[in-house]
Amino acid sequence: MRPSSSPSDGLLGGLSGAPDVDAELGDVSLLQAMLDVEAALAGAAADAGIAPPAAAEAIVGRCHAERFDPAALGRAAEAAGNPVVPLVRELTAAVPEHARAWVHTGATSQDVLDTALVLVTVRALGPLSGHLDAALAAAARLADTHRDAVMVGRTLGQQAAPTTFGLKAAGWLTGLVGARDRLRQAGVAQPAQLGGAVGTLAAFGPAGPEVAERFAARLGLPASPLPWHTRRQPRLDLAAALGGLLVAAGKVALDVGLLAQTEIGEVTEGGDGRGGSSAMPHKRNPVDSILVTAAARRGPGLVATLFAAAAQEHERAAGGWHAEWEPLLDLLHIAGGAAARCARMLAGLRVRPERMRANLDATGGLVLAEAVAARLAPAVGRGVAHDLVTRAAAAPSFRAALLADPEIRAHLSEAQVDEALDPFRWLGSAGHFVDRALAAARDAPR
Repeated sequence: MRPSSSPSDGLLGGLSGAPDVDAELGDVSLLQAMLDVEAALAGAAADAGIAPPAAAEAIVGRCHAERFDPAALGRAAEAAGNPVVPLVRELTAAVPEHARAWVHTGATSQDVLDTALVLVTVRALGPLSGHLDAALAAAARLADTHRDAVMVGRTLGQQAAPTTFGLKAAGWLTGLVGARDRLRQAGVAQPAQLGGAVGTLAAFGPAGPEVAERFAARLGLPASPLPWHTRRQPRLDLAAALGGLLVAAGKVALDVGLLAQTEIGEVTEGGDGRGGSSAMPHKRNPVDSILVTAAARRGPGLVATLFAAAAQEHERAAGGWHAEWEPLLDLLHIAGGAAARCARMLAGLRVRPERMRANLDATGGLVLAEAVAARLAPAVGRGVAHDLVTRAAAAPSFRAALLADPEIRAHLSEAQVDEALDPFRWLGSAGHFVDRALAAARDAPR
């Protein structure tokens, strides 16, 4: 059996991830990131005049993942508690004799794994951000195209008052824009980690800060003012941003799934051949909505694990940083899949304005009860208006009851009642909010 090398491999991984994001999260990618850290460390030591340039060059030349077996390193990792120890042993054996003393010089295992996970994160955020940008663009198109498509707004599971599908899509857009901005901020702030055994870089003597800065520069990462072995805020910021992305995508997915219910039928997911049932030939399930919703429900537990692991003791923790590795990779995996599926779901969404209008009209104008009461209130007071309209709403025909009530007719003509029952007259600032959301998305930094 072929071993899994990516989170997308296997029976279930492809349902939660995105191949281009997962390509940066697999064993080979993590191994290469660890080797990139070792290569940068050797190069930085040489740059600072600590290691011989020839030794650094030899080490860099051996830092290629194809030279090593991730599975074998994983098996050997159990004895040391992390895979860096066996990797350093194998890398040392692979370089020429003159370079061996300079492999992993001045660093500790946590330096390598922390920085490697930062590299993996930064590399995975590239394709993930591409999917998120595609989702934003699709949400913006929906908001613009359906800016004035009237539909019923629902609160607490019930029909409430008119709104527009454009405003609903604008809400999705705004949520996704905020998630993208927070994720971008967290991503660019992920620093390199180099502190040595207890965060003093004693092995480098007075050149320690210079080595750390050159190390970060070689990796294209920000340098940290001091090692963050037990100060995990950068990782917490990243976890929170990934969790926020899952919530924003999950909101879209939940709305789409509800709007696609047979009894509502206001949208359907696109994609021929998708959504089939193993038992019922007639069904077309909203697959992307379902999978994004599943990812959103997995996210809080992973975020919670990273936060629970963050209060770490002394100079380096026993178990805290170890607890982060897999939840972080899992978060990146499901966030990548959620972003990709959200983009596909929105790009292919089939909107049915005629069904939206039919559902809005299904209660015979009851969703405009607030509008009628607002017209009555100046004449009879807000409380009396509310009670009069509530009484009419209990009748079989709302409009007929309004027109038959002498207390209402004393203040509203038939034409005024009909105006109050026109949903387009009770949309408030919906159009303005759509325009504002579209403008904010266009103006947001990219």
